Amino acid sequence: MSQFVRIVKGTIAALALACSTVIGFTLMMPFALLKLVLPFKPARRVFDAAIMGIGEAWIGVNQWWMDMVGHTRWQLSGHEGHRRKGWYLVSSNHQSWVDILVLQYVFNRRIPLLKFFIKQELIWVPVIGLCWWALDFPFMKRKGGGSAQKDLETARKACEKFRVIPTSVISFMEGTRFTKAKHDQQRSPYQNLLKPKSGGVGMALETMGEMFDCMLDITIVYPHGVPTFTDLLMGRVDEVVVNVKEVKIPKEVLVDERGQAPSRATVQTWIQGLWEAKDREISEIKARYQGK
Repeated sequence: MSQFVRIVKGTIAALALACSTVIGFTLMMPFALLKLVLPFKPARRVFDAAIMGIGEAWIGVNQWWMDMVGHTRWQLSGHEGHRRKGWYLVSSNHQSWVDILVLQYVFNRRIPLLKFFIKQELIWVPVIGLCWWALDFPFMKRKGGGSAQKDLETARKACEKFRVIPTSVISFMEGTRFTKAKHDQQRSPYQNLLKPKSGGVGMALETMGEMFDCMLDITIVYPHGVPTFTDLLMGRVDEVVVNVKEVKIPKEVLVDERGQAPSRATVQTWIQGLWEAKDREISEIKARYQGK
């Protein structure tokens, strides 16, 4: 594909994304405002269902332009057979803003709309920040200290809202995008991952753990290099590997032997086991593509 054609397609994709975002925002806001003045569960179910439907249509436009601009080879496994009206705890490694659109591309209308834990400052992103607010995405400060307790309380309130209609709660447990510099600074024990954080997931388990059908443990690999958002718009994402595993949530991370919420150490130990397996999986995937 010539550079000129890529630029034309990238421009069309950017316009489609901008237009669908503005339209989605315009349609969502009346329902979001109604939720504020009528915060009753029966009303919330109606308003949330409407907002979720608008969100899925928005993602559908993204799926269209992603297919239009490029010829990405999607290597998918384990992504089918889930319930659209189920409750899922979702976990994934995180390397790029592209990860979000990849996950939405793979799961749109297969499971309930993904709800992300995202950074507080992103609420100020024009238009889309308010869309995330309308969709009840939890905004987290992630600064440690006193802010950490506020983040956990934010997560708790968000998860209480998620109990109203079927929801997929997703956490990038590394808390930030993977880079070699961050990996070295952390002295991460994993070859391909940063250290996982259990706070948001722990709160989701404490608040609505008995409602989750399972955890969907997702591994994303870009065999030819991690793309930027511009690469996605320009159709320069050649191949994406997405492996999905259903993981039964063990009882010990829901309640302890006294019937109380488990300690963070218990949840962290479970997550570390998942992370060790994911790290090996990423290494195996990368090894298969070496020399191709």
